Amino acid sequence: MLNDTLKKRLAKDRPVTSITLRIPVDVVDSLKAIAPHKGFSGYQTLLKSYISEGLRRDEAIHADDLVERLTQALKKRGVSDKVLGDALREMAA
Repeated sequence: MLNDTLKKRLAKDRPVTSITLRIPVDVVDSLKAIAPHKGFSGYQTLLKSYISEGLRRDEAIHADDLVERLTQALKKRGVSDKVLGDALREMAA
């Protein structure tokens, strides 16, 4: 099942904003050269793809860290490994 954050990201009508980035010219040239090889029409789309990939990876790491910290906190409070394991398996299902 999709979590709420992912559902919002898949929405086509979500608000957008413009930002300005200072990127070295040689990096932009590389993006322009690589974009068509990766199936993108332009370098800005490729750049957004790179940002999305990194963001998803870091969000997953953060979510895993949060679950681990919660698990450790519950263990300290006497919740058994069996109960924790059952709950984690139920969440994953």
